[in-house]
Amino acid sequence: MSNTTPRVRELNLYRQYFDLVAAGTKTIEVRVKYPHLADLAVGDVIQFRIKGTDETCEVEVKRVTEYTDFEALLDGEGPANVNPTATHDEQLANIRAIYPPEKEVLGALAIEIQLVR
Repeated sequence: MSNTTPRVRELNLYRQYFDLVAAGTKTIEVRVKYPHLADLAVGDVIQFRIKGTDETCEVEVKRVTEYTDFEALLDGEGPANVNPTATHDEQLANIRAIYPPEKEVLGALAIEIQLVR
């Protein structure tokens, strides 16, 4: 008999992005390909938390796609799926403000998510 309990990951998220996830309008989460995310898989659950608060929301991972950089990710996934409130160029600037060049060279992950209701 196999264990069908999904793995749960806890990740912090800025308020502006948390609100989009909680509303179900942000369907692609962007992360650097850090080693601790290397085994992220379809069916895993991510519990997003606004740092320093008890506010959380859970999403299920539907797909994980690796890109060489953030620009390729936005081009491949479509900026409206990452942040429906900002243009491609605004998003690229925002993402790069969070993750400096030395992090971006590790690779970028597009994590397709679906809100768990």
